[in-house]
Amino acid sequence: MRRISLFAVLFAAIVAAPARAAVPHVVQSGESLWSIAAANNLTTRTVAAFNGLSESSPVVLGSTIMVPSTAEGYAALQKAGVTPATAASAAPQPMGGYTVRPGDTLSGLAAGARVSVNAIAEMNGLDPSGVLLAGTVIKLPTGAPAPVRAAEPAPAATVVPTAAPEPTATRVGAADVQSVAAAHGVSPSLATAIAWQESGFNNGMVSSANARGVMQVMPGTWDYVQRNLASRPLNPASASDNVTAGVLYLRSLLRQTGGNESAAIAAYYQGLGALRSRGMFTDTQRYVANVQALRSRFGG
Repeated sequence: MRRISLFAVLFAAIVAAPARAAVPHVVQSGESLWSIAAANNLTTRTVAAFNGLSESSPVVLGSTIMVPSTAEGYAALQKAGVTPATAASAAPQPMGGYTVRPGDTLSGLAAGARVSVNAIAEMNGLDPSGVLLAGTVIKLPTGAPAPVRAAEPAPAATVVPTAAPEPTATRVGAADVQSVAAAHGVSPSLATAIAWQESGFNNGMVSSANARGVMQVMPGTWDYVQRNLASRPLNPASASDNVTAGVLYLRSLLRQTGGNESAAIAAYYQGLGALRSRGMFTDTQRYVANVQALRSRFGG
């Protein structure tokens, strides 16, 4: 379900972010560089770079930290030598993501992946009998062979299938994710770490594997949660309900893995079926390590 690096979230947000100048923040008791960055949906590295500090720098009570806009933060990262290429190592790339090339068909992709047309259509929110447009971003089964045309250049323009959940230009905060998690009996630090790893709390994010929103929920997963796990209708355009869907799915994975949090984290990224049949892939191990490391920042 994951499939985008944390810094890619920051870079992608620049286009849609409203222009504004950096604003001053007076350090309060108990605050850190990380807490100030997190409260403003920025990374510690971004705020540190903009203020000419290291990520581990302590902040002094009563001193002023400048909080940059995303564009200003990006410029500071570039100046500091942090580029998308060097930052990509912060998280593994999307698993199973594929951009449809001219000549691809849903039936052909399904046959190559050794799944039914209905299965791949359902997971991606596609019409199994509809026309598959070049540039459409879809999720292929974990471990499936690369499609025949994967070696060809991907179309410059991408198409996001119209399906729930809907990406919306909304951001949530750590406290919002923690509240939803606590209400459903899931560790707040675990859910919040996954949300930050997945999207940086950005509900407008769509990955190259067609996962959407704060918790990077696939259309097929959304339908599964709505049918089997949710106690009420979920609003596909709501950032809060995107978090709810992700948390409910995570709770289900925790139950199915006997409460093993690392296994549940791995299943969230790799898929439970693939985890059970193939074990934990190397990039999945890195994903799990990233999430577990992030938990300390969110109270766990």
